[in-house]
Amino acid sequence: MYSLIELQKKLLPDLLSIMQKRYHILRSIHYMEPVGRRTLAQVLGLSERVLRSEVEFLNDQKLITVKTSGMSVSEQGISILHGLDGMMREISGINEMEQRLKEELNLQEVVIVPGDSDEAPWIKQELGRACVKRMKKRLVEENIIAVAGGTTMATVAEALTSSFGEEANVLFVPARGGIGEDVKNEANSVCARMAENTGSKHRVLYIPDQVSDEVYQSFVKEPIIIEVLNLIKKANMVLHGIGDANVMAKRRKTKDEDMKIITDGHAVGEAFGYYFNEAGEVVHKVPTVGLKLNDLSTIEHVLAVAGGASKAKAIKACMKSATKSTVLITDEGAAKKILDF
Repeated sequence: MYSLIELQKKLLPDLLSIMQKRYHILRSIHYMEPVGRRTLAQVLGLSERVLRSEVEFLNDQKLITVKTSGMSVSEQGISILHGLDGMMREISGINEMEQRLKEELNLQEVVIVPGDSDEAPWIKQELGRACVKRMKKRLVEENIIAVAGGTTMATVAEALTSSFGEEANVLFVPARGGIGEDVKNEANSVCARMAENTGSKHRVLYIPDQVSDEVYQSFVKEPIIIEVLNLIKKANMVLHGIGDANVMAKRRKTKDEDMKIITDGHAVGEAFGYYFNEAGEVVHKVPTVGLKLNDLSTIEHVLAVAGGASKAKAIKACMKSATKSTVLITDEGAAKKILDF
């Protein structure tokens, strides 16, 4: 038997196309509000003439409000968005892509949000919200959540609210030391924001991500460092992003000889200081303080969050070494590219 959507695809393909376009416009307005028509047209890649017609329709249906400050979605419009979410995922094939990726990458779960964060930066907010939703499902009575740094993890922190973990004890800890990037995106800062937004506790690990063995040995003798490292090892949930190998190597101010190893090894992705080629093989590893790749096999829930078509190779490479307990949260742009490889 055909489903209703399959019948509509056969008999009324134009209707579904129009519905998808208007849903996409309404959704974009919602996450960018208040937004002007010119800005929205640029983001959506539509002409102002085409967008004007669609905006007039949405306004006539009282799904948006138009003011001098920009367009916003009305309460009725938000209700329509929520009501169409499931249908739009089926129409666009997202549900099917999730299942295909889950099987291909051998993961516990794959979550795909519509859109491409390379083209629409606000899609990262959707990735953050999707991550929080999966985190909530995995909370137990006592939780230690280890968090890596990065802009995507910072977005997850912003998506957390005081309702998170209302019936559970949560402690956020940094999964690793700093890597010398923007302080607000380092693991310590992200943990602090997550704790503040949820009314939870957090601990800090104020040591560099990369240190010599001699310095490392002196650090790990400090009682306060030992205590935090032990908490990190006891984490029942880990949140981390996935980086482009070249971008991460430059961010770490990698030495020329190590950069040559990364380049000659054709590394495309990075996670936890490990650089992977397209086959998922480790071509270089930097000494890091905190969680290491082999530690993930003992952790019950690992949530990897990364999106954008430009990160497809990095995501696929890193996920080839992921544990079966890993949940990948990505976007449509990355998912389609991964499945095309």
